[in-house]
Amino acid sequence: MRQALDIDRLAGVYARLARRYDWQHRLITAAADERGRRIVVEATVREGDQVLDAGAGTGATGLMAARKAGMSGHVTLFDLSDDMLAVARDKAAREGLLDRLTFSTGDMVRLPFSDESFDVVLSTYSLCPLYDPEAGARELYRVARPGGRIGCAHSAEPRTTVARWLAGKLENVAWRFPWLSMGCRGVHVLPALERAGGRVRFVSLIGVPLWPFEVFVVEKPRDSTASRR
Repeated sequence: MRQALDIDRLAGVYARLARRYDWQHRLITAAADERGRRIVVEATVREGDQVLDAGAGTGATGLMAARKAGMSGHVTLFDLSDDMLAVARDKAAREGLLDRLTFSTGDMVRLPFSDESFDVVLSTYSLCPLYDPEAGARELYRVARPGGRIGCAHSAEPRTTVARWLAGKLENVAWRFPWLSMGCRGVHVLPALERAGGRVRFVSLIGVPLWPFEVFVVEKPRDSTASRR
């Protein structure tokens, strides 16, 4: 796996990208990013849920979750970049959703939330640029309540040898321009969640062959003993 950008450089990249992130990411992924968001939100969020969107960026997933959780629910949008969250805040204001949201900034590998704080924890396209994706995934699991759902979508390795070879060649070029690569590379965090005790409810690979996304939903067992396995 390619070495991640350091956290300060990554923050700078997303500050630069904030106002064009939505259309750029949608274009590069042929709109598969939006499909991944819909899948995880539809599979995890229920009315009245307390939701964390970790790596919320410009709020595309968090606002979708807020609409589904309804007036009795609440969504915390957490991200490394204040600039990205500023875009999310502007969107929420236009939609009249600000009273359903909280905004927080920091490092996903060290979430500033207590254990078992949220009914649903979401991460869409925010694990792939992390300097320690598995540690980030374990943090998602830690803050989910027993019986809670964790929904993720992130960059993955292509399935075939030829596709991996071609993707590697393209990535070598894109990696020279962080504003283009956005620091993303294929990761595989599902085993870390399973080792923590998570039960896989859904997993699928979507998107274009050279830049696929792994999309999955994991449930944290209600049995605290099972959660520690």
